[in-house]
Amino acid sequence: MMNVLEINGVKAVIAFDPEINMFRGEFVGLNGGADFYATDIEGLRREGEVSMKVFFEMCAEEGVSPYKKTSGRFNLRLPQELHDKAVTLAKASGKSVNAWIADVISQADGFPAH
Repeated sequence: MMNVLEINGVKAVIAFDPEINMFRGEFVGLNGGADFYATDIEGLRREGEVSMKVFFEMCAEEGVSPYKKTSGRFNLRLPQELHDKAVTLAKASGKSVNAWIADVISQADGFPAH
């Protein structure tokens, strides 16, 4: 997936910040902020590993779980036309809307569903 870098099994979203002329990485799925900056991909990997190490050490010191837990549920608001389209496409594929959306998201990001 574009703009996602995996470091030691944890995914980070990468964006370019033109104000400082650097790439910024931000880990996702963590129970707090852990970001890092570099001018190139190898630097991002190095800085990401350092940032992650510091973050995990702080979590251990404070007795906090480093990972954010999600419920597996979210509300999605769509215009009626898109909702109707999702219902039709799900029905045509023999799935519920929930199952169809989960499949679409799984296929879109290139990462397997859990």
